[in-house]
Amino acid sequence: MKTVDVSAKFDNLRTARAVGRIKLSPETVELIREKRIPKGDVIAAAQIAGIMGAKKTPELMPFCHPIPLDHVEVNLKLGEDFVEAEAEVRGIWRTGYEVEAMNAVMMALLTVYDMCKAFDSSMVIEGVRVVHKSGGKSDWAEDLSGLKAAVVTVSDSAYRKEREDKSGPRAVELLKEFGAEVIGYTVVPDEKEAIKKALESFKEQGANIIVTTGGTGFSPRDVTPEATQELLYKEMVGFSEAMHLLGVRFTPKALMSRAKVGLLSPRCMVVNLPGSTKGVEQNLKMFAPLFKHALKMAAGGGH
Repeated sequence: MKTVDVSAKFDNLRTARAVGRIKLSPETVELIREKRIPKGDVIAAAQIAGIMGAKKTPELMPFCHPIPLDHVEVNLKLGEDFVEAEAEVRGIWRTGYEVEAMNAVMMALLTVYDMCKAFDSSMVIEGVRVVHKSGGKSDWAEDLSGLKAAVVTVSDSAYRKEREDKSGPRAVELLKEFGAEVIGYTVVPDEKEAIKKALESFKEQGANIIVTTGGTGFSPRDVTPEATQELLYKEMVGFSEAMHLLGVRFTPKALMSRAKVGLLSPRCMVVNLPGSTKGVEQNLKMFAPLFKHALKMAAGGGH
């Protein structure tokens, strides 16, 4: 058993809202409304319990991550024969807050039950569910279906067959997993003209996404960014900056990458990735879900 690895996800604002209710007798509702329950103010106590419930979620649920909570709000509403609880939980992190919101609702309703059990033996908690969530991958991620992709490995040693290329084939696998049609894969030496020729060839063949691996460092032979820059129609700086931000989570050496991301035409983008298999995996898993939207924008579509 294990928790989900969220280390390669974006830290971004996420929100979850949950609701639920406890059915009880109209007489008990009136006792709550008139604040005649001996243990105290039921509504106020339930609100506090709900907030504590959200905070304590990872201690109760073994697969929930201990995540920062930036905002928790719990509200209760009295009906004729029920008390309804609503909780909203919000924070900036790599995973969602749905369970925290539901646990807040459950703790609020359980507090109502505990405080009123001496007066009502027929209480039933029901309908606890998430009614809204935002900020997760479902808000912005798209697969690559309908797009054509190609991979260019840039490596003198792999070109001379002195070592096996592993990063290029891994990029091919991942692009296929995201739904792209991979129309080509090639290995070229660390030479500017050879790189440019491969990029232009795949663009002419109709590739919408060209991924390069290798040649992004400081070595005298590392010229992939320079070759790419000479062909760019528009640079996509945000991707390059985000790749650095992601990479340094795993190794400070990511700062030594000079990778470029940009458009070769309104219908074709190129992404420079490091030559390591792990670097290819981390970057494609993070950023590939954004490629289709980026290309839609390049073709004239809106945000």
